[in-house]
Amino acid sequence: MTRANPLSIALTTLFAAGLLAALPAQATSKQDNAMVNLANASGCMTCHHIDPGAKGPDGLAPIGPAWRDVSAKYQGQAGAAKQLTATVLAGSNPYESHWKGKASGLAMPPNKVAISPTDAGKLVNWILALPPSPR
Repeated sequence: MTRANPLSIALTTLFAAGLLAALPAQATSKQDNAMVNLANASGCMTCHHIDPGAKGPDGLAPIGPAWRDVSAKYQGQAGAAKQLTATVLAGSNPYESHWKGKASGLAMPPNKVAISPTDAGKLVNWILALPPSPR
């Protein structure tokens, strides 16, 4: 795994601050801060955003689906957290992309070198608990 350069780290930190600022005031908590920090440290925010339509620090749309969209899609589905945690760790198959047409990326790379199974589970559970986008 390659190390991020200082500019990349600075941009990611600024992007995280912007994401936290975009969260509703009542939703911003220690857990929100911890999960956004975990997502940044694990590289998740390179491909994902919290809110649909958000742009990254480079001005481009996300590669992966917005997490509020993920939360809405899997709302109330039994086993969703376990399934999504497995996908985060092992990656997904580009031929079975269920976000086709909704995200520019077709597959998620394996992330087991970037995040522990425990932390991946915590992050997925937090994502699944996100409320719908305030529109």
